[in-house]
Amino acid sequence: MTQKIDLELISLTKRYGATVAVDAISYHFDAGTYACLLGPSGCGKSSTLRMIAGHETASDGAITLGGRDISTLPPAKRGTAMMFQNYALFPHLSVLDNVAFSLTMKGVDKGTRHARANELLELVDMTAMTDRLPAQLSGGQQQRAALARALITKPDVLLLDEPLSALDPFLRIRMRAELKKLQRELGLTFVHVTHGQDEALALADEIVVMNDARIEQAGKTRAVFDAPSTAFVARFLGSHNVVVMPEGLVAVRSDAMKVTDQTGAKLPGTITNIEYQGTHVALTAAVPGAQEVTALLSDKDFFGNPKELGEAIGLDWEAEAAHALAG
Repeated sequence: MTQKIDLELISLTKRYGATVAVDAISYHFDAGTYACLLGPSGCGKSSTLRMIAGHETASDGAITLGGRDISTLPPAKRGTAMMFQNYALFPHLSVLDNVAFSLTMKGVDKGTRHARANELLELVDMTAMTDRLPAQLSGGQQQRAALARALITKPDVLLLDEPLSALDPFLRIRMRAELKKLQRELGLTFVHVTHGQDEALALADEIVVMNDARIEQAGKTRAVFDAPSTAFVARFLGSHNVVVMPEGLVAVRSDAMKVTDQTGAKLPGTITNIEYQGTHVALTAAVPGAQEVTALLSDKDFFGNPKELGEAIGLDWEAEAAHALAG
């Protein structure tokens, strides 16, 4: 039976002088999970990833892997591997030698390291590209080569720093499916940093939403999406409206909003934007209190009863669709 090796952050802190980049965060990543660290630029997610990798020194706290404190170990001794945002392939080396590079540095003989590199290139469907230089590869091919190079050390945890950001939108969607497939096949823990909500929702078993150097909310992806605990999480994940009601602050999913006339509706509104999105139409309305809310309607529902900019409408939702927020 394969040993389950979990990753835990314990009051992990990173300071740069007087600036606190990561503020005493704690989280337990289950073994074999695909986790995304999600948040806006400057929230501390990349600093967290780099501390796990050993490329940044923790100011306080600890990182354990399988119960072993790895906080002070050099990167090569941690049991982690990191795939960088720019892939960081050596331009003068072939794909095969790029993938085998860490084994070269360990003094592994050429036959053994090339055999292992070829196994991984087959895993990422790059067997035909072994002799090419990085400049002769597409963005997606470079990403696959970087993945194979990261995996050759047989890490317990693979760390990915915005690995899809350099790809065009079509390739990004295709590659995230390949990443998820690879993670399932290998059974490794993947920790993936992104500021893309769609990317995190598509990939992650669990998400850690960071804001201002702290964890704002974390847990199973669907649970966090369905029940955001704060206005920040509701807004950042998207597809939610944050509405101030007499009974308090609530989040209502855009697809739970119903457009009616104003009689008896929970909110009166005036349409400020209509955006056709193919299968859906996003209708945005200004409502009392200088708020805006968005209702996501099927194209059939919208075009069956079309609305116009400036039109007065009512906005309603079922009571169970409103989720109370802490602030």
